[in-house]
Amino acid sequence: MSNALALAHVTQALALLIEANLPPDIDIAVKVEPRRPPVDPPLEPTVTVFLYQVTPNTSQRNHDLPTRASDGTLVRRPAAALDLHYLISAYGEEAELVGQRLIGSVVRTLHEIPVLPRDIIELAGQRPHLSGSDLADAVQRVRFTPTAMDVDETSKLWGMLHQTPYALSVVYQAVLVLIDGRETPVPAKPVERPEVRVLPFGAPGAPSPGPGPLAEEQAQQAQPVPPEAAEPSVPPTKAVARTEAKAPAKAPAKTARSRKATATARSAKKAAAKSARTPGAARNRGGNGDAHTDGSAGTHTDGSAGTED
Repeated sequence: MSNALALAHVTQALALLIEANLPPDIDIAVKVEPRRPPVDPPLEPTVTVFLYQVTPNTSQRNHDLPTRASDGTLVRRPAAALDLHYLISAYGEEAELVGQRLIGSVVRTLHEIPVLPRDIIELAGQRPHLSGSDLADAVQRVRFTPTAMDVDETSKLWGMLHQTPYALSVVYQAVLVLIDGRETPVPAKPVERPEVRVLPFGAPGAPSPGPGPLAEEQAQQAQPVPPEAAEPSVPPTKAVARTEAKAPAKAPAKTARSRKATATARSAKKAAAKSARTPGAARNRGGNGDAHTDGSAGTHTDGSAGTED
């Protein structure tokens, strides 16, 4: 992180980086100036580094929130995360294609060295107008990436430069520049007790949990579970279903017993009837022998006896 001079410091360092890496591709003297493109194109070989736009960095714009405590004291310095957009233009003799040669050297330099070196930052910080900059102490390094622009976007960009003729140029974005606030944060409070103890709730010396969902859950876990709750009973509907399911399996056994009992009873009746018929037959046979003494019987069996009467 750095102070408010970071923007100018990055621009000056970028110009020095391009100037230091022109040789051996370019064997002529070239002026590299951190300024906007001139209205009158220069005849000598020149490269201009123009910061035309500053935008907030989308990934780090809210990284430092919150910066103050509940009582309003500053905990950490607020930092503005910025992206810098540069227009780099080249001028020179058109017959010798000086401008195109310069732009080729710029692209090669920033592709080979995309991160701003610390020695270049320190060299740029030696300028009198950048003496108070602390960009060299920043942890975040500045990286340059090319920006693709079509004809429409390029015409709009050069249209903002009033009465400035177009020149061959490239656009680069510098990511990321952090600018710190000036207020000093309040130092953190010292640690009162260095020891750390881990105790479960309910242990001697452990704090009791306050009212809340955690305390209610712990109280429910501490209560004994009744036996009827530990062993859930079968609902009545399920018991009936089980009884009905088992009934058809016992029905065949009961039917077989009843049939056997019925057959046994019939056999007993037949035996009793047979035993009852046997002495009766003997008595009937004996009665037939006595029919000779019976008058009525004699009339049917003995014709002579009837005539004697």
